[in-house]
Amino acid sequence: MKTLTALFTCLFAAGVYVATSTCATAASTPAIFKTSFDCTSTKVAVEKLICRDSQLAQMDVELTRLYRLALTDEHSVPRPDKVTIDQQFWIDARNQCAADPVPKTCVIRSYAERAFQLRQGSAIVRTKDPDRLTEGPLAYRCAGLNALIAATFFTTQPGVVYLRWANASITLSQVPSDSGARYTGKDSQGNYSFWQNDDLVLFQKPGSVAMKCTAEPIG
Repeated sequence: MKTLTALFTCLFAAGVYVATSTCATAASTPAIFKTSFDCTSTKVAVEKLICRDSQLAQMDVELTRLYRLALTDEHSVPRPDKVTIDQQFWIDARNQCAADPVPKTCVIRSYAERAFQLRQGSAIVRTKDPDRLTEGPLAYRCAGLNALIAATFFTTQPGVVYLRWANASITLSQVPSDSGARYTGKDSQGNYSFWQNDDLVLFQKPGSVAMKCTAEPIG
């Protein structure tokens, strides 16, 4: 709102439409989004990135919600006191994304994996809050893959899915699709895709054809 006010003040100053350097600055000031920390005082590079990125800010607010729920669950795995310690280690690791060649991709992966951990470890965290931005973990059995795939979704804009099976994992980002929801991504092994349309799910990893998957009960 302050940015818009400054812009209109510049445009209508002295009754004429004059674009000054002040106007240009007001118009180009990046938006700051709601996060779990104070964007006006942070000096952490990754937090500054999150403050100015709508998708990352959504992930941050949702992850904080999951974390606070985990602290109320005496039956969580790990227990709440260990969840607190793990969270601090996670924040420190997330902040290291500033040194990654693609910081945003690194931050998305960090949030997706942490959400998976929190949701997997606590029934309270998986509560069906109508305002939630995460789902899962959901389990899928894919033809040609021995291990079950556990999937946790972030319904941000765009969406994200974290997939974990055996000793492997991948974080994929949602891309435009004519039907259903399609996610793509890559790692050192190559390209991955995950496509879901109602009950039809296809998963493709490097060096394989698309595998048809079916949902299975958790636990």
